[in-house]
Amino acid sequence: MLWLTAGALAAALLMIGGLIALVLVQGVSTFWPSKVMQIETSDGRRLMGEVTRVQSYRPSAAVLEALPERSRDRPRAALARAEGSAQRRLLRIGNYELTGEHFAWVSDFEIGSESMPRWVVVIERRTWGRFYGEPVAFTVDDAIVADTPQEAWHRYEAAIGEVQERWRERRRLETHEIGEVNGRLEQGRLRIRAAELEHGRHSAERARAEAEFADAQAQATADFERIRAAVRALDAENARYRLVMRTAAGQEANIALADIVRAYPANVLGPAGSLQLYLSRWWEFLADEPREANSEGGVFPAIFGTVAMTLIMSLLVTPFGVLSALYLREYARGGIVISTVRIAINNLAGVPSIVFGVFGLGFFCYIVGAGVDQLLFAEKLPTPTFGTGGILWASLTLALLTLPVVIVATEEALAAVPNSMREGSYACGASKWQTIQRIVLPRALPGIMTGMILAIARGAGEVAPLMLVGAVKLAPELPIDATAPFLHLERSFMHLGFHIYDLGFQSQNSEAAKPMVFTTTLLLIALVTLLNLTAIWLRGRLRRRFVSSQF
Repeated sequence: MLWLTAGALAAALLMIGGLIALVLVQGVSTFWPSKVMQIETSDGRRLMGEVTRVQSYRPSAAVLEALPERSRDRPRAALARAEGSAQRRLLRIGNYELTGEHFAWVSDFEIGSESMPRWVVVIERRTWGRFYGEPVAFTVDDAIVADTPQEAWHRYEAAIGEVQERWRERRRLETHEIGEVNGRLEQGRLRIRAAELEHGRHSAERARAEAEFADAQAQATADFERIRAAVRALDAENARYRLVMRTAAGQEANIALADIVRAYPANVLGPAGSLQLYLSRWWEFLADEPREANSEGGVFPAIFGTVAMTLIMSLLVTPFGVLSALYLREYARGGIVISTVRIAINNLAGVPSIVFGVFGLGFFCYIVGAGVDQLLFAEKLPTPTFGTGGILWASLTLALLTLPVVIVATEEALAAVPNSMREGSYACGASKWQTIQRIVLPRALPGIMTGMILAIARGAGEVAPLMLVGAVKLAPELPIDATAPFLHLERSFMHLGFHIYDLGFQSQNSEAAKPMVFTTTLLLIALVTLLNLTAIWLRGRLRRRFVSSQF
């Protein structure tokens, strides 16, 4: 029996360690730059890209028949020597607007020659993904100012900083200033609607609101024109600078510098340059917004949404869980009713999480949310405010899901407080509530904190219910921002777990999204680990402060 139990523990640890090692290796290596290869196949095709995977396979007869007749002898001989097995590489070739594909498999027996050209540049673009090629010219106002790869690259490095600064200013104008003007117009329309609902269609209040809205429209038109003029000026200045690239197949492409996120000469990067690029990609991943259907860019909105939802959930679940456990342990008399309640709580912990999502959608969104809209946001109807998914309903749904964890942990912590301490308190004349407040709860606090953090850890990793009650693929507006009332509980939000699901199963380019799946998974594991470490630290401090039994 000893060996059996020890073996089961070893197998469990091995599986967990293997899972974490796989995610760690794949996630950490995602952003490290690779060298770019140029391959010419035996049928004259030229490819350029990064090797993302190498694997062995057994090519079928159709693969050989697809080769030119004059090129079949060498692959046949190579396959015969390897007993029908061959190796192939998966190249990330980019240039999607020219090739129509992001990746291409190349078998070793197809390769005629391969090299690593010195001046290959990898361009990460805002749209269309990566571009691989050599810079052949740099143009300003369509006039060539550099016509060699080295000179073109130096001109690019000199110009890209100012171009990106103008691009960020353009984005600020579009997202913040235009958004603010649209917000003012929307508020004006809502005031008209509210006056109509409260005082009637032909009331003086509605007429006054319409007059104010007309003034706001005139001001908004002037603001829009001013912002558009500024955007046009920035676009015109950025459009002057272009990098002319030539692909391995000899095609040329003019790439505007404003479309470039970053570019680097992959085959001349040294260790320091590679490390700088690696850290730059990590910073973008942690602090920026996603792009290219979430397969590139950052996950900051997902990190923010996950943390915000988890904190709101904690604020909701902890009081309910602790008060429920206090009643069950300190006040309720034992009997069939209490036993039934405890069984129900334990069974609640085993209900599939998607069931909680369905309940949250039906009860919180469609019943409670629709009622709130009727009472407080009637002027916005039929567009729902709280009558659809949002971070508040998602937090409440997960609070319900994690409630059994808090109740059970709190009950165990309360039970661990010796009865002699309660009896001593009563003997000194303390009331029931004074005893709970000053004797029982302080000593049970480490156990209560452990249950709460376990609930946080579980809530942070749940995905299924969130798909129904608020998590979305892309949410440009955060639930907390600088716009009054600052906390927008009705807004949908991004979540790291849902982001992983979206990348893995909904992405059009699943191969390109695969590294991001591992990296986002690593980030989610790190977040949950951080919560657990915080729990251990808090529990240690509370245990030292309040004398308590082990829990």
